[in-house]
Amino acid sequence: MKIRAIITGATGMVGEGVLHECLLSPDVEQVLVINRKPGGVSHPKLREIVHTNVFDLTPIASQLTGYNACFFCLGVSSVGMDEAEYRRLTYDLTLRVAELLAQLNPDMTFGYVSGSGTDSSEQGRIGWARVKGATENALMQLPFKKAYMFRPGFMKPTPGLRNVKSYYKFIAWLYPIGRALYPAGFSTLQELALAMIKSVTLGYEKPILEVNDIVALAKR
Repeated sequence: MKIRAIITGATGMVGEGVLHECLLSPDVEQVLVINRKPGGVSHPKLREIVHTNVFDLTPIASQLTGYNACFFCLGVSSVGMDEAEYRRLTYDLTLRVAELLAQLNPDMTFGYVSGSGTDSSEQGRIGWARVKGATENALMQLPFKKAYMFRPGFMKPTPGLRNVKSYYKFIAWLYPIGRALYPAGFSTLQELALAMIKSVTLGYEKPILEVNDIVALAKR
């Protein structure tokens, strides 16, 4: 199966890493990125739509058909944000996009970048974890061919990309130690990207992938 993927959040660190691996992968034949500002990446496989209002993609809906994968990497930090606003920018935004894509592309596999510690019960004490859990649960109810929730923990960035945060160079020493002592919490951004790609071509035996699942699928 050749992948025709839509990627959101490609101007952020995670989305840029996923885009990078998609452009390298022989399994991916076409990539569409939806950005709020130009991403500055040029490649024969790549097409970009600059659209500022991600809450409403209906004006560009006719350009979103014919894709069999979406890698949803758009997200915000909950730091300093009240739960209502975080929910609007996480649950509401993600579902608005996903519902439209499910309608336009019923054969689509939807991959959502969530996070380690997400609360599937939606009842825990941590606000962001409840919101992420609600988002995952709602996505898995949509009529996609498949929907996978990826829960990375600490991720080692892909070297050479533009969005590698400066502070990573100061904590890079932590990664090999953490991976050795607590492999369930540490992966690379490349492993996440490869796992997302392989979820489309190979599938996976469960819809929620923790760090160990991400690493295992990336190696297949």
